[in-house]
Amino acid sequence: MTALTTTSAMQIAPISANSAWAVAPSLGNLDAYIRAANNMPMLTPEEEQDYARRFQQNNDLEAAGKLVMSHLRLVISISRQYLGYGLPHADLIQEGNIGLMKAVKRFDPDQGVRLVSYAMHWIKSEIHEYILRNWRMVKVATTKAQRKLFFNLRSMKQRYQSDDAMSDADSARDSMSSTQVAHMAQELGVKPEEVLEMETRMAGGDVLLDPSPSEDDSSYSAPIAYLSDTRHEPTAMLEAQQRDYLLTDGISAALDSLDARSRRIVEERWLKVNDDSSGGMTLHELAAEYGVSAERIRQIEVAAMKKMRTQLAAYA
Repeated sequence: MTALTTTSAMQIAPISANSAWAVAPSLGNLDAYIRAANNMPMLTPEEEQDYARRFQQNNDLEAAGKLVMSHLRLVISISRQYLGYGLPHADLIQEGNIGLMKAVKRFDPDQGVRLVSYAMHWIKSEIHEYILRNWRMVKVATTKAQRKLFFNLRSMKQRYQSDDAMSDADSARDSMSSTQVAHMAQELGVKPEEVLEMETRMAGGDVLLDPSPSEDDSSYSAPIAYLSDTRHEPTAMLEAQQRDYLLTDGISAALDSLDARSRRIVEERWLKVNDDSSGGMTLHELAAEYGVSAERIRQIEVAAMKKMRTQLAAYA
């Protein structure tokens, strides 16, 4: 948004430049707009009722325009409450003006309330939506409870920590105790876990998945490098299928190529796991069973493994 406007939600009839209701045609900057808005005439209750009925019954856009213009100072006042979110004040006013026009469009003069009371909800609602859309690239609050936490957590945290007599100021500022979390959750009607989750979201920041083109730090690891999911990448899937095949059919075929003694030695030495996880028989135990030396059993094992590798290479 590059310019403030009060005609986004409905078309309002133009007001003469010589009228007390006219905002200066060339404002120049935000301060000039605020000064012009603060100079708009205030409406008496009788005037407000008259303009509201004229707009409601006759669709008098000039009357609607006067209702809007007389409440621009209200939007400015409310928008100042949200300057701590780091968004341009002009944009906050812009969104608040849209909320004000929506309120004028829906205002019923027979409800017995002033427009200022009715419009506050609509102005804040539009500003809230704008902040949630633009505060971060990723929306931090979607549910009603999360929105409530987002707009109350920071001020509540400061209030609770200022009430606590803590000697370590940094600790008081950067962390919340379990008691504070429980009190905040009870006051806002949410779960303590939701308070901690929103605190984590607000403490974090947006991170680019890819490094910027001017990134010169070779040690920098972009998130895209460790967040990418390669489980369904074609090459990785083929390698996994081949590995599974070798571990099942390949090993079975390689064992079938051995004579009975060589196969038993390989199975006892490499494939058998006892209940105590101690593995199969040792070289000396096999040597005693077959009536040969342990060195001979080792030679048979080496020859069998070599033959199996040749067989597996054919499967690969």
